[in-house]
Amino acid sequence: MTRPRPTSIPSARAAPLLAAGLIGLPFLPSVRGQEPAPDPVISSIEQGQTQLDESFGLRGRHRHLETQGDPASLTHFKFNFRTYSFDRVKFDDSVSEAIAAGGWVGAKTPFFLDRFSFGVTGYTSQKIQGDPDEDGTLLLEPVQAGYSVLGEAFLDARLADRVHLYAGRKEFDTPFINPHDNRLTPNTFQAVVIQGAAGLGSGGANLKYGVGYFDRIKNRNEDHFISMAVDAGAEVERGVFTGGALFEKDDFTIGAIDYHSPDILNIFYAQTKWTLPVTLPLADNAVPAFALQFIDQRSTGDELLTGGAFAAQQVGVKGDLPVGDALFTAAYTLAGGDANLRSPWSAYPGYTTVQVEDFNRAGEGALLLRAGYDIPWFEGLSAYALFVNGSDPDDPAQYRKDELDLNLQWEPPGECLSGLSVRLRYALVEEHGPVTRGLRDFRVICNYGLEN
Repeated sequence: MTRPRPTSIPSARAAPLLAAGLIGLPFLPSVRGQEPAPDPVISSIEQGQTQLDESFGLRGRHRHLETQGDPASLTHFKFNFRTYSFDRVKFDDSVSEAIAAGGWVGAKTPFFLDRFSFGVTGYTSQKIQGDPDEDGTLLLEPVQAGYSVLGEAFLDARLADRVHLYAGRKEFDTPFINPHDNRLTPNTFQAVVIQGAAGLGSGGANLKYGVGYFDRIKNRNEDHFISMAVDAGAEVERGVFTGGALFEKDDFTIGAIDYHSPDILNIFYAQTKWTLPVTLPLADNAVPAFALQFIDQRSTGDELLTGGAFAAQQVGVKGDLPVGDALFTAAYTLAGGDANLRSPWSAYPGYTTVQVEDFNRAGEGALLLRAGYDIPWFEGLSAYALFVNGSDPDDPAQYRKDELDLNLQWEPPGECLSGLSVRLRYALVEEHGPVTRGLRDFRVICNYGLEN
């Protein structure tokens, strides 16, 4: 089904979503709120991505319900309610559109005998509006159907101080296996994983690490778990062995992680970040920060994913500069090899991955420029704009693309509204082939989350 391409943002379509979100808010001032995405002035990381310094689960992200106080005497709860409007007009003028509401509720027990804890989380997404002929939003199951699933049911065994073994169904945070939480519900995984951290000497250095085996995945808009290899596109069932580590000291990090699925795919990811020990004379917080990343993907064993050998790489560099209430970012990535890069189990972690495009096709280079601003005269309101200029990929049947993204986010001040955010996202993609074609993507997200 097609319809005329809109010439303006369809704000009328957002009204049912905002009404549903605001009417459904439970006001619980005694709990700590969650954010669906990083503050655009604090972080330039794209929503849904996980970078290596956020990996291995021992940093205080809400998904892992990190212990606060005595772990032997606390039961932890988490709740997230979200309404989401998604409206995309594609290059061929076909439409993907839906409005849905859902989220999750979970609990994690105290540590029995100071060693064992158990967690469960249920997830749901229910249709408010959605034509079966306009499927493809990833808010709902095909075709525009709601779903509910027990996405987490796991054991957390504390093997030693700062060393945990997780077994069962759970969310995990790594660059290529992560929740990809940019729709109604996140990815979760059936896995056995050990994650830990250790101090190195007296200089404040720290080593985080993780090893594990991931057998199955529940995708963002599904109510069942499937084999990791099947999810990648193979016709056989295989899991993924992972292992990685991250060294941290002051404002410097460096690390790597490897993902190996026998006969299917191997992904190697390395990253380093550092902050310069200098403040530029632009503002008191004008301290430049830089990051480098390297990705290598290739077929393994019997090459059952594509039936033949392939290899692909991408390198990326990014610089962030805060200046007062603003954050300026520039990034560049370049993909090479004989295949496009893949990200079957997560958001793609490339520095030029944005709202719609990943800019990771073989031979494709991409330059990103971004500016975020925390608006001082309207408390809780922030915005950013970015532009990515891509080059022609190696495939002569594909063409270069550019993307412009605009984002506006409001987090109301005040304790009683802690955890609430309303976010508007707009993207315009242009493909420069024999005929220039456009894709328009508009999203409205109302999110309310809490945990004790």
